[in-house]
Amino acid sequence: MIPAVPVWVKVRKILCSFSDFIFLAEFFDLTMKKYVSKFHYLTHDLPGFSHIRQVQMACSAGANWIQYRCLTKPEDELVDEINEIAEICDEWGATLIIANHYDLIDRVDAQGVHIDDIDADLPTIRKVIGQDKTLGVSAANISEVLKLQNTGVVDYFTYGPFATAVNDGADDKPALGFSGYRDLEKLNIGIPVIAVGGIRPGDVENLLQTGVNGIAISSAIIQVANPAEMIKEFYRKLY
Repeated sequence: MIPAVPVWVKVRKILCSFSDFIFLAEFFDLTMKKYVSKFHYLTHDLPGFSHIRQVQMACSAGANWIQYRCLTKPEDELVDEINEIAEICDEWGATLIIANHYDLIDRVDAQGVHIDDIDADLPTIRKVIGQDKTLGVSAANISEVLKLQNTGVVDYFTYGPFATAVNDGADDKPALGFSGYRDLEKLNIGIPVIAVGGIRPGDVENLLQTGVNGIAISSAIIQVANPAEMIKEFYRKLY
C-alpha cells in the first residue's frame, strides 16, 4: 500500500515552497546547471523487495532523488515499471533518474539518465535525451573525471567508491577514502560531484568538508532492519 502523500508535499508541488526557493541558491546555477540533490537513493534488484516498494519506502521517508537501477528485466517490463515508479515520484515531488537505459527516455516519465560506462559516447547520449534532461555519469578516478568534464555535456557525476571496492563486471575499483575527494576538490572541476560507495551516516560530515555536493546511497539503507529510518538519519547528517 502506497503511503498517503502529506498535504505539505501537495502544496509544494503546486506552489513551490519558500524553503525550496532558498535551497535553489545553494544547488542551482540558473545560467549553467540543473538542480542536483544532496541525497541520491539508488534502487537495487533485490528478491522480496521490488524496485517499486523501494521507491515507495524512500519517497515516504523524504528522499527527493531516485536512481532506478534495474539490470534484469526486458525492455517492455522496464518501461512499465519505470512509469509506475514515475507516478510515485510525481506524487512525492521526487526526481527520477534511470540508470543506463537512455534509449527508453522517450517512453518513460523520467527527468534524466545516469550512465555507468565512462567510455560511452556521452555527446551522442546527450543528443538522444535532449538538453532538458539531466545526464549523470559514474567515475572512479581523476582521469575518468577529466574525460567526462571534457565532453561538456554532463550535469553531475558520482565519484567512488568511498569505502568499499565496487565490481562493475571488470576490475575492482579501489576505495578513494577522504583523501581521494580532497584531491578531486583541488582540480576545481566545476561539475557537481556525488560521493558513492560504502558511505555510512558517520562519514557524511567529513565527506561534505572535502567539497562533494552530496552522496548516493544504497547498501547502507537496504541492509538494515528499518531502511526508512536510515534515510532520515542520512538527511539529518546532510542538512
